[in-house]
Amino acid sequence: MARISLDCVNSLPGIPLSVLSVPMENKYKCQQCLQVLRKPVQAQCGHRFCVYCFKHLTSSGPKPCEACRQEEMFEEPTSILNSNEAFPDNAAGREIASLPARCLNQGCNWTGSIKEYEAQHEGRCEFERIQCKACQAWVVHTEKQRHDERECEARTLNCKYCKMTFNFKEIKAHDEICLKYPLQCKDCGKKKIPREKFGDHTRTCTKSKSACPFSEVGCKSVIDNGKLGDHENSSTMEHLRLLLPMVLSQCRARADAPGPGEWQEDSGLGLYRAPEEGVTMGTGATYSSQSVTLEKKVTALENIVCVLNREVERSSVTLEAFSHQHRLDQEKIESLSNKVRQLERMVNMKDLQLSESEQLVRELQHCTYDGIFVWKITDFSRRRQDAVAGRTPAMFSPAFYSSKYGYKMCLRLYLNGDGTGRGTHLSLFFVVMRGRFDALLKWPFSQKVTLMLLDQNNREHIIDAFRPDITSTSFQRPISEMNIASGCPLFCPLAKLAGKSPYLREDTIFIKAIVDLTGL
Repeated sequence: MARISLDCVNSLPGIPLSVLSVPMENKYKCQQCLQVLRKPVQAQCGHRFCVYCFKHLTSSGPKPCEACRQEEMFEEPTSILNSNEAFPDNAAGREIASLPARCLNQGCNWTGSIKEYEAQHEGRCEFERIQCKACQAWVVHTEKQRHDERECEARTLNCKYCKMTFNFKEIKAHDEICLKYPLQCKDCGKKKIPREKFGDHTRTCTKSKSACPFSEVGCKSVIDNGKLGDHENSSTMEHLRLLLPMVLSQCRARADAPGPGEWQEDSGLGLYRAPEEGVTMGTGATYSSQSVTLEKKVTALENIVCVLNREVERSSVTLEAFSHQHRLDQEKIESLSNKVRQLERMVNMKDLQLSESEQLVRELQHCTYDGIFVWKITDFSRRRQDAVAGRTPAMFSPAFYSSKYGYKMCLRLYLNGDGTGRGTHLSLFFVVMRGRFDALLKWPFSQKVTLMLLDQNNREHIIDAFRPDITSTSFQRPISEMNIASGCPLFCPLAKLAGKSPYLREDTIFIKAIVDLTGL
């Protein structure tokens, strides 16, 4: 007997019983996993196992066969499972491979054989549910990528602002503290200010309002940051008046303080005399020096105000110059904008002329002047699909003429049929178009018209011919770009274009129109 190879790393346990489309016979059941045998091996006792199950069963050494015990047929050494005494059961494998199978996944209609199930469908079914390794949720195989990228609660994301990696559940909380997270200033409307720089912006924002620095002494103004300097300059005297009571109260507090050498009461100790320090400097001298200091400060502030006033005047002149330059720039921009609009109109007119010229060139390339026209239609399959879907139900041929100064005509083709031929036939119609020399021609149009679908083997063309009904509006002198089409709604059955049709080669058909010029 051949030794069972233990190197088959890709082996799997048995195939689920419910995969079979027919009841399973016992001989096809693995005695270990009780499923349909996958790569069956037969032990010397005659029982069959999946190669995967048998390897795991005997991985730690020979084992007694439990199936033999249950059948009360246990007999040593025959009923001892040993990898050296088992062989691949190829006959059973072929029988199992031919059994009919179906897919277990909800929504999948696949059917085939066990062999096809293992080779082509198992593990590849788009309806198979697999477990996400991160969040342990079960998802359909085709939605696994979308789940990993958008839905998995345990997925990791990089903060798009600071590029740090976080769990999806933590990313929203991180946004609340991210230093790079963009904020918007409510005062000036500026966006995308990193949180780490938002404080600096708030202090320097020209439209952000803040209280006057002298609010502690009574100034109630709330000023834009950019106008704080103007406010301080214009309100210097008011701020000094607010400061004056505070300065006076400080002076009175010092005046009310005990002078040197006066008696003071000390609780529990009676009266004592304050130290006589600085007796030589009188109280009046102290107040005089403070008054001089205050006057110096006021003088300094007045000088500062003068300097600031000169700066304001200089800034006003500069601002006026900038405003004048701005007006000149705006006028120049407006002039250039007008020129751009004129150029755009000229370009549009040139584009229109170019388009008309291209159309004329295309018409001249395919144009004939002898009443005979051959129309080559390529990409037939795609054009027919567009017709069936209703995207392009009809197509027009290039124009052709009965002579250089004669009737102008074209063909109209419905690849999925029209009217009574819809869905069953090609419908081909003849169209009389408005030409440059219609005033010189005989009306109504009365020439015989022959339409042909050419056999590319040159054997049997499909031909239809008609003579115009001169009472029909389709053949009167055109008053619009083209008359109503007239022709053959049942020109050619679509069945003749199926398979290896001689009329359809290399996805191309040829249609020929012949206008009888007799009498012209």
